Amino acid sequence: MIVGIPKETFPGERRVAMVPANMAGLIKADLTLQVETGAGLAAGFTDAEYEERGAKICSREEVFAQADIVLQVRSLGANPEAGSADLDLLRKGQALIGLSEPLTSVQAAADLAAAGVSHFSLELIPRITRAQSMDVLSSMATVAGYRAVLLAAEKLPRMFPMMMTAAGTITPARVFVMGAGVAGLQAIASARKLGAVVSAYDVRPAVKEQVESLGGKFVEVELEAGDAEDAGGYAREQSEEFLNKQRELMAQVVADSNVVITTAAVPGRKAPILVTTDMVRGMAQGSVIVDLAAERGGNCELTRCGETAEEHGVSILGPENLPSDVPYHASQMFSKNVVTFLLNMVADGVLDLDKDDEIVHETLITRGGEVVNPRVREALGLAVSASDEGS
Repeated sequence: MIVGIPKETFPGERRVAMVPANMAGLIKADLTLQVETGAGLAAGFTDAEYEERGAKICSREEVFAQADIVLQVRSLGANPEAGSADLDLLRKGQALIGLSEPLTSVQAAADLAAAGVSHFSLELIPRITRAQSMDVLSSMATVAGYRAVLLAAEKLPRMFPMMMTAAGTITPARVFVMGAGVAGLQAIASARKLGAVVSAYDVRPAVKEQVESLGGKFVEVELEAGDAEDAGGYAREQSEEFLNKQRELMAQVVADSNVVITTAAVPGRKAPILVTTDMVRGMAQGSVIVDLAAERGGNCELTRCGETAEEHGVSILGPENLPSDVPYHASQMFSKNVVTFLLNMVADGVLDLDKDDEIVHETLITRGGEVVNPRVREALGLAVSASDEGS
């Protein structure tokens, strides 16, 4: 079977779905690699490096025409405009693996089903022990958390660490991280390494130990979050009443912080508002907010996606696609995740889909001309039958 890696076409996307160093496992599994000319250049990988590792360099048309499995960072859904051109290149019976925002870009799933493609969405990899090495969301969140701290440090008109100098003592910056998932924990670790005093809050009390193990102070509030965590380990969406009380209690912590990094997101939903306009007004001049949920509507009421807003003397950064800012290592991590995911479904050089495998069942969106994923079918208004649940 041929695995094809086309060049990414989403505006500003510099990552590539496969790096040369990770191809050995696929070749050992009797798979052949075809890479579009220049696919890895933006991430720092040349065509010559791919060829040296055993891949064939082809045109985009050749990759789609000959590949049995197509690997993309952003497939249709996560690349709605430029990605639509790939529909004409895809063919019946092909397998497509990539990020696709399946719970929000549901029409893309219907279009891929109509094209006869078997599509796997990497956002839906279950958070189980066996799938940890395939979890691209966690990998990319790690990059985003690291990058968020660097953006904040660059924008903040003061230094992060405490310094004892002949000119006096410089006090450390105070960083507050809202949401202690993978991105939040990486932000805590990175801010601490730069010398900041870091505190963090999460609706899940269970993460307190993780925050403290990284040198952060866990902010505890007297609020009952109910079922704060779903079966997959993600924070559950909370009621508006809970969020209002949370904002009231967080206002003073935000006001005392030089940097606030927000990371709260609920899969398939608009991001909750954690920082209101009034909370921004309470912050000191020159403070910085980095909103990692900007692409989902933002955790800050004043966030503008893809822009830096200046409000009440506070800079509010709404960065997009932060992993693409560090394409070399982001691609390396993504590629390793994808190789592990793909090899889980390959036997004797062919794709062998085990419907009883939880990883296959959860990530398979379309097959045989139909949308088969129950959650996506429901979002499309299609009936979800017992056969869908087991497909």
